[in-house]
Amino acid sequence: MTPDELMFFNAMPGALPIYDTLRAHILTAFPETAVEVKKTQITFRSHYGFAFVSLRRMKGCPAVFLILTLGLGRRLASPRAAAAVEPYPGRWTHHFIISDPKELDGELLDWLREAHGFAQRK
Repeated sequence: MTPDELMFFNAMPGALPIYDTLRAHILTAFPETAVEVKKTQITFRSHYGFAFVSLRRMKGCPAVFLILTLGLGRRLASPRAAAAVEPYPGRWTHHFIISDPKELDGELLDWLREAHGFAQRK
Protein backbone atom coordinates (compact mmCIF):
# COMPACT_ATOMS: atom_id res chain seq x y z
CA MET A 1 0.00 0.00 0.00
CA THR A 2 1.30 3.44 -0.88
CA PRO A 3 1.82 6.30 1.60
CA ASP A 4 -0.96 8.24 -0.18
CA GLU A 5 -3.40 5.39 0.38
CA LEU A 6 -2.45 5.20 4.05
CA MET A 7 -2.82 8.97 4.43
CA PHE A 8 -6.28 8.84 2.83
CA PHE A 9 -7.46 6.86 5.88
CA ASN A 10 -6.04 9.23 8.52
CA ALA A 11 -9.56 10.51 9.20
CA MET A 12 -10.91 6.97 9.68
CA PRO A 13 -8.10 4.50 10.35
CA GLY A 14 -10.60 1.80 11.36
CA ALA A 15 -11.68 1.53 7.72
CA LEU A 16 -8.17 0.57 6.59
CA PRO A 17 -8.66 -3.22 7.07
CA ILE A 18 -11.78 -3.04 4.89
CA TYR A 19 -9.88 -1.17 2.21
CA ASP A 20 -6.90 -3.51 2.44
CA THR A 21 -9.16 -6.52 1.82
CA LEU A 22 -10.91 -4.78 -1.09
CA ARG A 23 -7.60 -3.65 -2.59
CA ALA A 24 -6.21 -7.19 -2.40
CA HIS A 25 -9.26 -8.62 -4.17
CA ILE A 26 -9.07 -6.01 -6.93
CA LEU A 27 -5.33 -6.29 -7.57
CA THR A 28 -5.45 -10.09 -7.53
CA ALA A 29 -8.35 -10.26 -9.98
CA PHE A 30 -7.11 -7.39 -12.19
CA PRO A 31 -3.32 -7.04 -11.77
CA GLU A 32 -3.14 -4.37 -14.49
CA THR A 33 -5.18 -2.00 -12.30
CA ALA A 34 -3.79 1.41 -11.42
CA VAL A 35 -4.65 2.96 -8.07
CA GLU A 36 -5.16 6.73 -8.11
CA VAL A 37 -5.52 8.58 -4.80
CA LYS A 38 -7.19 11.99 -4.74
CA LYS A 39 -8.30 14.10 -1.80
CA THR A 40 -11.80 12.61 -1.52
CA GLN A 41 -11.63 9.38 -3.52
CA ILE A 42 -9.45 6.43 -4.46
CA THR A 43 -10.00 5.23 -8.01
CA PHE A 44 -9.21 1.77 -9.32
CA ARG A 45 -8.64 2.10 -13.03
CA SER A 46 -8.03 -0.36 -15.81
CA HIS A 47 -8.27 1.86 -18.87
CA TYR A 48 -11.28 3.55 -17.20
CA GLY A 49 -12.27 3.74 -13.55
CA PHE A 50 -14.40 0.82 -12.40
CA ALA A 51 -14.32 0.97 -8.59
CA PHE A 52 -14.15 4.03 -6.36
CA VAL A 53 -13.64 4.30 -2.62
CA SER A 54 -14.65 7.28 -0.50
CA LEU A 55 -15.28 8.09 3.12
CA ARG A 56 -18.10 10.56 2.60
CA ARG A 57 -20.88 9.95 5.06
CA MET A 58 -24.24 8.80 3.69
CA LYS A 59 -27.45 8.12 5.55
CA GLY A 60 -27.13 4.82 7.38
CA CYS A 61 -23.35 4.85 7.73
CA PRO A 62 -21.97 3.26 10.90
CA ALA A 63 -19.05 4.74 12.84
CA VAL A 64 -16.47 2.93 10.68
CA PHE A 65 -17.16 2.38 6.99
CA LEU A 66 -16.11 3.07 3.46
CA ILE A 67 -18.26 3.73 0.43
CA LEU A 68 -17.57 1.51 -2.56
CA THR A 69 -18.97 2.89 -5.81
CA LEU A 70 -19.33 0.71 -8.90
CA GLY A 71 -20.47 1.67 -12.39
CA LEU A 72 -22.65 -0.91 -14.13
CA GLY A 73 -24.68 -1.12 -17.30
CA ARG A 74 -27.81 -1.97 -15.32
CA ARG A 75 -29.53 -1.11 -12.07
CA LEU A 76 -29.03 -3.74 -9.39
CA ALA A 77 -32.14 -4.97 -7.65
CA SER A 78 -30.39 -5.43 -4.33
CA PRO A 79 -30.95 -3.87 -0.93
CA ARG A 80 -27.16 -3.90 -0.50
CA ALA A 81 -26.88 -0.86 -2.76
CA ALA A 82 -27.41 2.15 -0.49
CA ALA A 83 -28.03 4.34 -3.53
CA ALA A 84 -28.22 3.94 -7.30
CA VAL A 85 -28.37 6.71 -9.89
CA GLU A 86 -28.31 6.75 -13.66
CA PRO A 87 -26.06 9.71 -14.55
CA TYR A 88 -26.61 9.01 -18.22
CA PRO A 89 -28.58 6.38 -20.14
CA GLY A 90 -27.18 2.91 -19.79
CA ARG A 91 -24.79 3.70 -16.92
CA TRP A 92 -25.81 3.07 -13.33
CA THR A 93 -23.70 4.20 -10.40
CA HIS A 94 -24.20 2.14 -7.24
CA HIS A 95 -22.96 3.08 -3.77
CA PHE A 96 -22.35 0.38 -1.16
CA ILE A 97 -21.70 1.09 2.50
CA ILE A 98 -19.08 -1.42 3.64
CA SER A 99 -18.38 -1.67 7.37
CA ASP A 100 -16.73 -5.08 7.64
CA PRO A 101 -14.29 -6.95 5.38
CA LYS A 102 -16.69 -9.93 5.48
CA GLU A 103 -19.14 -7.88 3.41
CA LEU A 104 -16.72 -8.24 0.48
CA ASP A 105 -18.32 -11.57 -0.35
CA GLY A 106 -18.88 -13.46 -3.58
CA GLU A 107 -21.92 -11.41 -4.57
CA LEU A 108 -20.14 -8.08 -4.18
CA LEU A 109 -17.03 -9.40 -5.92
CA ASP A 110 -19.21 -10.57 -8.84
CA TRP A 111 -20.51 -6.99 -9.16
CA LEU A 112 -16.94 -5.75 -9.00
CA ARG A 113 -16.00 -8.04 -11.91
CA GLU A 114 -19.08 -6.81 -13.78
CA ALA A 115 -18.04 -3.18 -13.19
CA HIS A 116 -14.53 -3.96 -14.47
CA GLY A 117 -15.96 -5.54 -17.62
CA PHE A 118 -18.37 -2.64 -18.13
CA ALA A 119 -15.52 -0.11 -17.88
CA GLN A 120 -13.51 -2.08 -20.45
CA ARG A 121 -16.34 -1.83 -23.00
CA LYS A 122 -16.71 1.96 -22.78
